[in-house]
Amino acid sequence: MADIIPPQVLLNAYAQGVFPMAEAGAISWHRPAMRGLLPLDERFHIPHTLQRALKRRPFEVRWNTAFREVMLGCAQRDETWIDEVVVDSYVWLHRLGFAHSVECWDEEGLQGGLYGVALRGAFFGESMFSRKSEASKIALLDLVARLRQAGVVLLDTQWMTDHLRQFGGYELPRAQYERALAAALEVDVSLLPPCCPG
Repeated sequence: MADIIPPQVLLNAYAQGVFPMAEAGAISWHRPAMRGLLPLDERFHIPHTLQRALKRRPFEVRWNTAFREVMLGCAQRDETWIDEVVVDSYVWLHRLGFAHSVECWDEEGLQGGLYGVALRGAFFGESMFSRKSEASKIALLDLVARLRQAGVVLLDTQWMTDHLRQFGGYELPRAQYERALAAALEVDVSLLPPCCPG
């Protein structure tokens, strides 16, 4: 196994608004000046094309049945910040119950999903991928529904993209984000979806 980032180091970093990325064979730590978030209230928007896709029920959504495979799917792109150290570090965090995957499956296998870190009232989305149309988006919808049900109050996306803006994504300046994060960490939430191992 490659060297890993110890779980407590990762959790302490997230609690301070910092997250790691692998760059040029080394781990770097990031604390963006502007932080991306998705709303967990009525501001969350489901695009019409996705609403139509949902009616077809193209995937079975599962939690935490293929965590490493989801990470490897997220890493399969021309430029990635997910290397072996990152994968092994988050798999360990997953085994401790802090990192989760949301997966879209069909008869041909895993077709997309996402993973992230849960810490009290905050969820830190890390990455998503799709092998078939709308798979990662449907995983995101399931994530938002479960976070709302559990009482999570902050869904961190790290950076903001046009892809996330279509769901109502927005940005906060660092100081404002860190106040929102501190408040979320005061919320006593244990995210353990019904299909997660106990």
